[in-house]
Amino acid sequence: MKRLREKIRRKRHEISASNSWILHHDNAPAHTALSVREFLSTKQITVLEHPAYSPGLAPNDFFLFPKIKEILTGRHFDDTDDIRSNTTEALMAIPQNQIQNCFEEWTRR
Repeated sequence: MKRLREKIRRKRHEISASNSWILHHDNAPAHTALSVREFLSTKQITVLEHPAYSPGLAPNDFFLFPKIKEILTGRHFDDTDDIRSNTTEALMAIPQNQIQNCFEEWTRR
């Protein structure tokens, strides 16, 4: 969580400075652990509740993972570094307007 907070501070300073960002995560045990909840509370980070068993509400589930799968389907990789570089290329190939539309869809959901 500290690394995520620091990356947001560096990349989106205006959001970090005003402390106006909202964290959305699924209900995975690592995300709901007491230590994580305490950290978020002490840093006054708002968490958007995610109903249990609702993968259709997570942008990764309804947009990002299917989009990456569509781009990488049928390809074979030599090692972890090859997977990482090809996945990064696939992410960078997604047009910014599609990502923006994804989050607009997410707010409607």
